[in-house]
Amino acid sequence: MGDGLVLWPRVLYTFAPFVGTYRPESFMQTVFAKPEETRGDWYVVDAGGKTLGRLASQIAHRLKGKHKPTYAPHQDLGDHIVVINAGAVRVTGAKLTDKWYHQHTGYVGNLKSTTLDKLLKEHPERAIEFAVKGMLPKGPLGRRMYRKLHVFGGNTHPHQAQQPKALEL
Repeated sequence: MGDGLVLWPRVLYTFAPFVGTYRPESFMQTVFAKPEETRGDWYVVDAGGKTLGRLASQIAHRLKGKHKPTYAPHQDLGDHIVVINAGAVRVTGAKLTDKWYHQHTGYVGNLKSTTLDKLLKEHPERAIEFAVKGMLPKGPLGRRMYRKLHVFGGNTHPHQAQQPKALEL
């Protein structure tokens, strides 16, 4: 300290332009949508013949609500998405045999692995669910967004009462 070394400036910083002239109406306010003001629409997407990753990114975009002008990253403003024909989704390259999904049971040596080809044959909806879930935020907000995704391997779904609109992605 005695050798002229100053660790921090000894100046008191103030908001000089606002000293004595503070008026709350002079500041701009950001308007956020309230949950009761927003409504999530229902859409049905046909995954037949669509590429898995491209479809998943567009679905995640809709689930987050980024297509709406009232989008805020800390709010769940997305729509409900019903995906049909999940078994007819296509992939590029050799991903059917080269892409692996791993699940650990928690016991020593119990790593369960399966290929994308086997996953599409046994549980066709899980491939889209895994792809979309990885593109959503992690935490409670992402889990709430993920609950709005409804994937079905066949051509029918039980959400006719919500009157979903067809969405072409």
